[in-house]
Amino acid sequence: MALGDSFTEGMDDPYADGVFRGWADLVAGRLSEVSGPGFGYANLAIRGRLFDGIVGEQLEPALAMKPDLISFAAGANDVLRRKCDPPTLMARFDATVVRLRDTGADVLLFRFADVMSRLPGNKLVAPRIRYLNQAVGEVADRNGARLVDLWHDHEYANPALWSIDRLHLSAAGHRRTAAHVLAVLGVATDPAWWDVPARPGAKSWPAARADDLAWAGRYLAPWIKRRLTGRSSGDTVTAKRPNMGPM
Repeated sequence: MALGDSFTEGMDDPYADGVFRGWADLVAGRLSEVSGPGFGYANLAIRGRLFDGIVGEQLEPALAMKPDLISFAAGANDVLRRKCDPPTLMARFDATVVRLRDTGADVLLFRFADVMSRLPGNKLVAPRIRYLNQAVGEVADRNGARLVDLWHDHEYANPALWSIDRLHLSAAGHRRTAAHVLAVLGVATDPAWWDVPARPGAKSWPAARADDLAWAGRYLAPWIKRRLTGRSSGDTVTAKRPNMGPM
């Protein structure tokens, strides 16, 4: 059972039909191979969801399916908001993990990779990301959850592991994340999933600034507009795998 936002939905790693695959589908496929008949997978994650949206919309349907393994990745969208209070957020995060663990399920939690080094607002958001990642580790220790630590994998500094929007993982980034998850679960993975593409070559200052300008127009400006109008990229999106079923 996968709960969360765009990270878990699988942006930006599309299948041919445009539905996103991502690390969770990759992990589920591998677990299906080693588990055999009876394996089921559901993914309730929806892009753009804040913590309260994830818990409010996804938690009860997830628990009703009585999963044995739950991935829970939440809070990254919250820390991008100016009014976010990280200690309060992580207290609610802890309470949610307690509830997940009380069902007897194994729970996967994530320390997110460092995405902010290449984005505007780094001085404001980066300390919050560090706080969140530190707190997630403490929550995992306290509740016996399994921690997938992407923060200390410095290969994620390679832009090739990120999509053109600079915020979501590329297909290679999702494969590497899936390899991390399977390693934490003690399940063998395809060695190629650890592979990191060659780092893009350095561009001249004018070319880099032109890229920044094009990126801001295509991705940053729409994001700001959604914040100002109270909208989300996931307003018209539904969960891609709302019911537990075979891969």
